[in-house]
Amino acid sequence: MAKVEVTPGMFSKSEVAPSWKTPIVLAFFAVLVLVSFGFLGKPGNVDYSLSNKGDIFAVPDFVISSVGINIGLGIAMLVIAGISAALTLQKRKTPLWLTLIAGLAGAFGLLGWLASGKQVPVSFILGSAVVLAVPIILGALGGLMSERVGVVNIAIEGQLLTGAFMASVVGTITHNLYFGALAAMIASAILSMALASLAIKYLVDQIIIGVLINVLVVGITNFLYSQWLSVAGEQVNFPGTFDVISIPYLSALPVIGPAFFSARITVYLTFVLVPLVWFILFRTKLGLRARAVGEHPTAADTVGINVGRTRFWWVTSGGAIAGLGGAALTIGNVGAFGREMSGGLGFIALAVVILGRWQPFYVAASALLFGFAIILRVWANGVAPGIPTDFITMVPYLVTLIAVAGFAGKVRAPAASGQPYIKG
Repeated sequence: MAKVEVTPGMFSKSEVAPSWKTPIVLAFFAVLVLVSFGFLGKPGNVDYSLSNKGDIFAVPDFVISSVGINIGLGIAMLVIAGISAALTLQKRKTPLWLTLIAGLAGAFGLLGWLASGKQVPVSFILGSAVVLAVPIILGALGGLMSERVGVVNIAIEGQLLTGAFMASVVGTITHNLYFGALAAMIASAILSMALASLAIKYLVDQIIIGVLINVLVVGITNFLYSQWLSVAGEQVNFPGTFDVISIPYLSALPVIGPAFFSARITVYLTFVLVPLVWFILFRTKLGLRARAVGEHPTAADTVGINVGRTRFWWVTSGGAIAGLGGAALTIGNVGAFGREMSGGLGFIALAVVILGRWQPFYVAASALLFGFAIILRVWANGVAPGIPTDFITMVPYLVTLIAVAGFAGKVRAPAASGQPYIKG
């Protein structure tokens, strides 16, 4: 039988009715900012520091009343909630970028409320949020690549932890951090091959495989850490980190310079991988075939696409990217491996895939929200020590629940996601 060429229109997505959850949640947080942080907020001015020493030009600090800025932000968020409600009435989805603007406004207001009478180092917080978001972005890209071809990847946590472990150990033993990053990618790719083989060839439930891989990796790395790394740490668990690379002129720009143009190689690789994955997925025949397999594998098989092979290599490649995210935890940030140091970032990455609607750029933007939530946990203890530590610790996971339950709405995953394919 002659093969038929795949065209974009063959696997078009069906529309999903918009949900009222998004405007309701937006309105709730708008009222929270307006009332709790605004009208009932702490009196005093907040100083948003926008420049650092050595910047090309100085930007004056932005000093404003904490109460006043939260009232203004609360009103702006109410307007966004109103726009979202109007779009829902018209049976149109609320654009994710509009939701992210509301989230940014809420974050800005929270900073102002916490730092009433104090200074907010904007560039430091933004730079830290970017660094902390990198493992989430890379893990989410790996999950996105798997789900786009129809394989649910619950094992992102295990892939990040594997990458972090291998990067630290190989980087220390070889005294070469690039070898460590490569080893992290290879090890996580092999782990993904196990996931892909069991899911595609042996048709094992994909959720169960992912959970088992996570538990297995946690057990193995904890054992090796206690029996080997903690005993001979200097020989096998002391790799250090990549040097910070500053791009001339751009790194001296106020606010964005230190965050985006004075970073380690893992951050720059992330900046490259996000548009690269988007381009391959949505602008190449390879990506079109991958999406066809994830939407309608029977039709894809009919036109000559090898469903099993496509799924296998996309899952494996996604695992390699997630492994690089694990390397970003150790040789890209901390400098050594610690027990269960991924700390649930793999599960946050899963939430980011859903919130980002399986689109690389939206996924990256959503991950920055969680990076901010993590740095807030650290920074808030210094400026507002009265807030209970346990509450601050749970902030990233609380944000995850709110984002998925409230802002994701009725999102539509690839139609064949999680479904095994049996030829014929």
